[in-house]
Amino acid sequence: MHVARGFELTYCTNIHAAEGWPQVFSSVRRYAPELKRRLSSGSPFGVGLRLANSESIELLQGGRLDEFADFLRSAGLYVALINGYPFGHFHGRPLKDQVFAPDWLRTDRVDYTLRLIEILTRLVPAGMEGGISTCPLSYKPWFKGSAPADEHVMIRNVVHVVQALVEASRRSGALIHLDIEPEPDGWIETTAEFVQFFKQLLRQGVPQLVSVAQLSASEAEQALRDHVAMCYDACHLAVEREEPGETIQSLQREGIRIGRVQISSALKVKIPESAADRERLRERLSGFSDAVYLHQIVGDRERFADLPEGLAQLPHACGSEWRIHYHVPLFLESYGALGSTQDDVRAALAAVAPSTVRHLEIETYTWGVLPAGLKADLVDSIEREYRWVLDQL
Repeated sequence: MHVARGFELTYCTNIHAAEGWPQVFSSVRRYAPELKRRLSSGSPFGVGLRLANSESIELLQGGRLDEFADFLRSAGLYVALINGYPFGHFHGRPLKDQVFAPDWLRTDRVDYTLRLIEILTRLVPAGMEGGISTCPLSYKPWFKGSAPADEHVMIRNVVHVVQALVEASRRSGALIHLDIEPEPDGWIETTAEFVQFFKQLLRQGVPQLVSVAQLSASEAEQALRDHVAMCYDACHLAVEREEPGETIQSLQREGIRIGRVQISSALKVKIPESAADRERLRERLSGFSDAVYLHQIVGDRERFADLPEGLAQLPHACGSEWRIHYHVPLFLESYGALGSTQDDVRAALAAVAPSTVRHLEIETYTWGVLPAGLKADLVDSIEREYRWVLDQL
C-alpha cells in the first residue's frame, strides 16, 4: 500500500504455511482482504507473493494466472514483489542450508526465476516497478577451491535472466529487477561482497548481453544496472553489523539499485561472564533453536553456522555479543533477557528514501517456530507489525 514518504509497503506471504498453488491462493484469500480492511480500506493493498518452484509451474497452467489476476483486481489487491529465494518447501520440515539450493550454478534456479518473471510481468500494476528476490547465489561452506570458475557460471546465469527481463520490458513496458539477497554465510553475505560481485557482473555481463540481446555496450551496462539490484534485508545486515547509512551510501556510489528493503529484526544477546549466567542464557536461547531454519550467529569475536553449534560452544565463547539470524517480531525491543536489532531497523527506515528504493516488505516469517510465549493470532500480529513500521515512517 502507498504510505508516508512515497513508499509502497507490503508483507511477504512466506509467513503463511502453504504447499501447492491451491493452498497459496487460499492463504491470500484468507488473510490479505482482512489486512486490507484493517490497514488500507480505501486504497489498493500490496501482497508480496511467495511462490515455490512447483507453485510457479502450477500457476502458469490452465487459466490460473488469469483467475488470480481477476481476484486481485476485484479485492483491491496487487502484487509487485515475488519472493523467489526458497525454491521448495519453507515451513514444517527441515530446511537449514538447503534454503540456498538449487543455487545459481543450476539451471533449475534459472528456469524457476524465468517463470517468476512471466508471472510478475502479468501481475505488476502499470507504472509500478516490480522485483523478484533470490538467494545470494550460493552458500559458502559448499565450496572447496573452485570458487572463481563457479562464480563465472553463476554470473552467466544471472545475465541470462537479465536478458529475459530486458525482453519482458520491451514487450510489456514493466521494469522488473532481480533482487539478490545477501545473507550470513551466503556466497554474497555483505554489502562489500555485493559491490565486488556487481563489478564482476558488469565486466562479464556487458559483452554477454551485447552478443545476445542486440544492445550496445552502454545499453547493456544500463540493463544490468536497471535489472539487478540488492535486496536489503535489515535482519541479515544487522547480523553482519552493517551501519544502514553507510550501506546505502556505498551502493549509491557504485550506482547499484536497492530493489526492496525487507523489514525484520534479528536476535541480539550479550554474553555474560559467569558460567551460571551463560547456562541461563543457553536455556533461554534453546527455545529459539528449531529444526527448520538456519540461524547463523555472528559474534564480535566468533561465528557459528547455526544456533545449535553456538549453544554447544556458549560456555567457551570469547566475545561479548552475538547477533543471531532469527526473524523476530519487529514491535518487540526485547524478549525477556534477550534483545533484538530493532534499533538497526529504525536506522534503516530513517536512511532510505523513495529515490533510493520504492518497496518496503515486512518479512517476519518465524511465527510458527517462535517460543510459545511470543505466539499470538496471526492477523493481529501482522497488523501490529504494520502499525509499528507506519509509526517509524
